[in-house]
Amino acid sequence: MIFNLSKYNGDWKTKELRELGCFNRGKSKHRPRNDKRLFSSGGYPLIQTGDVKEANIFISKHSNEYNDFGLAQSKLWPEGTLCITIAANIAETAILSYEMCFPDSVVGFNAYEEECSEVFMHYIFTYIRKAIQSRIQGSIQDNINLEYLTGLSFKIPERDKLRSIEKTLLDLDSKIELNNKINAELEAMAKLIYDYWFVQFDFPDESGKPYKSSGGQMVYNEELKREIPEGWEVRKVNEFMNFGSGFPFKSSSYVDKGKFKVITIKNVQDGFMDIEKTDYLDVIPKKLPEYCKLKLGDILISLTGNVGRMCRVFDDRCLLNQRVGKMIGKEEYFDFFYLLLNRPEERLNIENIASGSSQKNLSPVKAVNRSFVNPDYSILNEFNKIITPVTEKLVKNSNENKKLGELRDWLLPMLMNGQVTVN
Repeated sequence: MIFNLSKYNGDWKTKELRELGCFNRGKSKHRPRNDKRLFSSGGYPLIQTGDVKEANIFISKHSNEYNDFGLAQSKLWPEGTLCITIAANIAETAILSYEMCFPDSVVGFNAYEEECSEVFMHYIFTYIRKAIQSRIQGSIQDNINLEYLTGLSFKIPERDKLRSIEKTLLDLDSKIELNNKINAELEAMAKLIYDYWFVQFDFPDESGKPYKSSGGQMVYNEELKREIPEGWEVRKVNEFMNFGSGFPFKSSSYVDKGKFKVITIKNVQDGFMDIEKTDYLDVIPKKLPEYCKLKLGDILISLTGNVGRMCRVFDDRCLLNQRVGKMIGKEEYFDFFYLLLNRPEERLNIENIASGSSQKNLSPVKAVNRSFVNPDYSILNEFNKIITPVTEKLVKNSNENKKLGELRDWLLPMLMNGQVTVN
């Protein structure tokens, strides 16, 4: 089978993927793979299949590191290597931004320069991924072997045309990557400002100096067992906002591709809304509460499973499903509470109050029945003057990325089968 055969690319050469470059499986010989001896005082970046799936096109971060002992049973792959997953998350691909190790559930591809490139191979797999996944779906453990992978056939254009296709798609992905980097910096800045103002209490005083560090008056609060700025109060979160739970949609009303995306707990990730896989509706139920019709910038929280994950909405054609909560209340507090509830100690508190043994469930009522240090309104207002434009830029960038991704996905099959040409 030739995956991209069409009436438009009959003059393109048919190649097996093994003819386009060198494929080799990653290495992780030691068992168990989570042996602490592999990681203690590590210095060699290690990624897994999940890291490949999470990346857009370039892998620019890692969560684990091998030490010398770990590296000895693995291999360090060079920058620019294309990673292809062959287990768990099948046929996902991304390119290393720097040297990294990966296990044998990932295949490394290095292109023959005269035949292809790592970037173009990434788009080949983006094109054929769903076809591969549908073929192996339902096995005891979804996986593919190297022989199957390298034997796949694909129509390859001549070099100049290949480069033009690659550049068109990469330009879109590069803009997405840039937006992601900007968003990461904006999120880090927002967290830093929140911590500086409302944890360390070094918000600007009347002279523009850091309040606590400059000798601002602090008073001891019995309830919190700590000092807080004079004039600030300890209040309950539910006095200012709550979480409205989503609507119990009937799965029988779902359609393959509809006007509205149904947002469930799987779409609410830490800091971002994942809409790669959603259910769809064409008709909004008459009884749907108005707040379940999501708007750009709305704040969501997961109420089941990995409870407490929060994200902002960047797609205005979304509806809120049950077991996901939406922040409702005084909007001037939304950014403040979003940053407050995302602090590690607050996430731990949320996990502790969630009920259930096999699967955690978070009550929206319990989630907001907690005390917090309520800042002076003038300080909150100054905080919002800084943070609101940051939030708006985050949402704008995410919305732009959605549109760029849709354009890329629309162009990809037509470019890969020759239906559309670019100069």
